[in-house]
Amino acid sequence: MTAEPRQEGGEGSEPAVAAADLVVRTLGPCRIDSPLASRLVARETTQHSVVEDDRILFDDTLATAGARGVPVDQLPSLEPGGPRTKIYFDPAKTRVGIVTCGGLCPGLNDVIRGLVLELYRHYGVRRIVGFQKGFRGFIPRHGHDVLDLTPDLVQNIDDEGGTILGTSRGEEDAEEIVDALERLNINILFVVGGDGTMRGAIEVVRVVDERGLKVAVVGIPKTIDNDIPYIDQSFGFQTAMAEATKSIQAASVEARSAPNGIGLVKLMGRHSGFIACYATLAKDDADYVLIPEVPFALHGPGGLLEHVRRRVVDRGHAVVVVAEGAGQEHIHGEAPGTDASGNVRFGDVGRMLRRLIVEHLDAHGMESNVRYFDPSYAIRSVPANPFDSAYCLRLAHAAVHAAMAGRTEIIVGRRRRRFVHIPMPLAISRRNHVDPLGDLWLSVLEATGQPVRFE
Repeated sequence: MTAEPRQEGGEGSEPAVAAADLVVRTLGPCRIDSPLASRLVARETTQHSVVEDDRILFDDTLATAGARGVPVDQLPSLEPGGPRTKIYFDPAKTRVGIVTCGGLCPGLNDVIRGLVLELYRHYGVRRIVGFQKGFRGFIPRHGHDVLDLTPDLVQNIDDEGGTILGTSRGEEDAEEIVDALERLNINILFVVGGDGTMRGAIEVVRVVDERGLKVAVVGIPKTIDNDIPYIDQSFGFQTAMAEATKSIQAASVEARSAPNGIGLVKLMGRHSGFIACYATLAKDDADYVLIPEVPFALHGPGGLLEHVRRRVVDRGHAVVVVAEGAGQEHIHGEAPGTDASGNVRFGDVGRMLRRLIVEHLDAHGMESNVRYFDPSYAIRSVPANPFDSAYCLRLAHAAVHAAMAGRTEIIVGRRRRRFVHIPMPLAISRRNHVDPLGDLWLSVLEATGQPVRFE
């Protein structure tokens, strides 16, 4: 008997599948040691890596779990995103504010455009304002006027990088921000930014609650580093990764063209090395990848510098990709301090490596030609690629649906192909990191041929 298709909330529908349908055939038992065994021995079972007996749930829909006798209320679950049949705010009486904060990221204008068009065309909201230069735009002493956002104004802004609202780093007084919301009769505030921005948004919610106001605060998480937890990917990441591959390719061309050429590329990634990893896999020219999650030794027979020297001797050139947050333990003599957002200022690992590589080759009597690339700001300012543009639009739609239904102190994101609502405190509770024991880092090791660790 053929199973009837079952409609799900994901992208498309799938027919019901039985356990027997998922059995994978094998030709027989495995008895030969794999050449990769030495790379796998230290790996643990995590959400990113598997051992023979691990299984992955085929269907994570709670309704199905309930139908199979599992108490649904005992399973951790997220509220799905999307339009509701009933909403909280009357569109004709609703006034909306939008603010973008933190560093630039591909897709900011796409998000603004998506919010305005969804609010205006589908919900009938006619009063939408943008606060300029981040949270400073709420504070009178900074002198920034609000910007009236209309469909005509935002129609083509997705063709441009950056954000038409401008942005800034740094905290502002939540009391003053809520004062501005009250003066302008704002009912919904969309906040686009990273973890520092979301902490500020949580403070805004606290003040709103203390004053007994009915203001929804909904976040659209932004980080080019892809380090937001509990979501599949942050917007702008794919664009950044694709742009980063161009610098790796350029570094490879330069390195191969010069005697003892070394291409050194520093990419974004303060705490997480996702851009460095994926850009390397997309453009398989790198010999070494350094990320914050994996410490490395510089000196000694097994250190990075000697590995690079031997690679140059063997092949005539080498390409090194380093995330900006890698190797900070090796940088001395620079007072770290903090930026306006309270983030620790990192030392310049790229310039340090360039100097040390030259010194190491000089000490061995070798000519060196190091070409250093730091494309970070160029990457941050480009328009979103088609994938990110589509993703930004869908995030904007999900944010509008959530806010109009009265959700607050949440971010929207996609998890396992479903758009969901995640409480802001949970979203900033930790960072997403490259798992040094996971399959992504293993792929990088395989692609580059670098050792498991430099020591």
